[in-house]
Amino acid sequence: MDGISDVAVGVKRGSDELSMYNSPNSGMSSISDGASNGSDSKKLRVEEAPPSRVLHIRKLPNEASETEVIALGLPFGKVTNILTLKGKNQAFLEMGTEETAITMVNYYTNVTPHIRNVPVFIQYSNHKELKTDAGNQRTQAVLQAVSAVQSGGSPSSDVQEALAAASSPVLRIIIDNMFYPVTLDVLQQIFSKFGTVMKIITFTKNNQFQALLQFSDPVNAQQAKLALDGQNIYNSCCTLRIDFSKLVNLNVKYNNDKSRDYTRPELPAGDGQPSIDPSVAAAFSKDSNSLLGALNPLSAAAAAAAAAGRVALAGQTGSSGVLLVSNLNEEMVTPQSLFTLFGVYGDVQRVKILYNKKDSALIQMSDGNQAQLAMSHLNGQKMYGKIIRVTLSKHQTVALPRDGLDDQGLTKDYANSPLHRFKKPGSKNFQNIFPPSATLHLSNVPQDVTEDDLRLLFSNAGGTVKAFKFFQDRKMALIQMSTVEEAIQALIDLHNYNMGGSQHLRVSFSKSTI
Repeated sequence: MDGISDVAVGVKRGSDELSMYNSPNSGMSSISDGASNGSDSKKLRVEEAPPSRVLHIRKLPNEASETEVIALGLPFGKVTNILTLKGKNQAFLEMGTEETAITMVNYYTNVTPHIRNVPVFIQYSNHKELKTDAGNQRTQAVLQAVSAVQSGGSPSSDVQEALAAASSPVLRIIIDNMFYPVTLDVLQQIFSKFGTVMKIITFTKNNQFQALLQFSDPVNAQQAKLALDGQNIYNSCCTLRIDFSKLVNLNVKYNNDKSRDYTRPELPAGDGQPSIDPSVAAAFSKDSNSLLGALNPLSAAAAAAAAAGRVALAGQTGSSGVLLVSNLNEEMVTPQSLFTLFGVYGDVQRVKILYNKKDSALIQMSDGNQAQLAMSHLNGQKMYGKIIRVTLSKHQTVALPRDGLDDQGLTKDYANSPLHRFKKPGSKNFQNIFPPSATLHLSNVPQDVTEDDLRLLFSNAGGTVKAFKFFQDRKMALIQMSTVEEAIQALIDLHNYNMGGSQHLRVSFSKSTI
């Protein structure tokens, strides 16, 4: 389910939400629910819960922090309480007023909220307020810090750590996975949601687009970092990485498409550069020769959406599950290698290497969400020595060759493959999706296989093993290659490798290092 329809808001309140209050470790001291009694709390309720300033948030990723949950509510108004139920991947967020809660639910009805790239679901709770255990000091500290920032004050010393407060009004912004152009104007639109943007300088460093952005007040910089760090500007790409800069003031000499001082409109353009025309960026995404199915640059409404911290901003929410992958190494690539790599992020149904352009391929995933996930993680990665480009295709499906036609094995149908990682609903694999990394997680390791055996196996895949660690039960291990590219290669070569006795090695990317 991509969004929450009006009807769906409040569905399963009865079974999901009420049962949580009966659990002894819920951390709640006294929440009464006038609407419930023992018998009907088990039934599925289809009626909408009436608006309330308490919101029930479901399907949170395991590692979600209170700060990230609070950040969902921040753009809409004051957050007054939070309760997280870690074991159930749920939380309750109490907004300052019912009006701000209604605005928030209405907004997220149309734009699915995400935390750490995982879609989460928000609905009204039947509770009108949260009565949490006041003894939970950490939660209180986070809330105190956030409310201090929201009211324009500065956090008291005992809560400064909770917010990692910094005194600089200047943010350093790095944009990862920048497949669409991000302009100075786009940054200004997004960040001005949090306060007055005074100056912006953009530059490229280490082949990455970066910016320094100065607010009029450090408090605004704190709010913007809290809400936007880790969010995507466009669908599944252009990820914001935000830190506080050591600078406290920016010195801007020119107003052009690379730098701007909004307090001094009289500054010259310098180098004869005009200010950038938004239509230039628009023309890029409408390039008639591309198969991008491209997104339009941010409109003001989409900028507000990005400021509320959301992905899926423009045009691609109902996208197909077909990806176009280009700049492949045509000497090396096979449908099987693409199936294995893209299969880390979804269940690949079909792969077609293009007959007249063998450095490009179409890959059909199970659905649009899996396609987005694969695109966000694999675009710009190195495969067989070449940086691959991954975009959404305009095709809805990948066609199989007509009966009797030989296409030299360039098209493969994997619809019934036993190797799909995400076939089982609720499989643990859903919780272990990580970006490509030099460290690989191995599982299904036979008992008699040693560290040396595995080091040798992975060295033979053409890489250098830097470190190795068995888990306690020795059925799982971590192995660290010297580069991400080597790890990608090892995963392609060795996932499902037969270790003997019909035990096949399972390989995935790990978030850990050794």
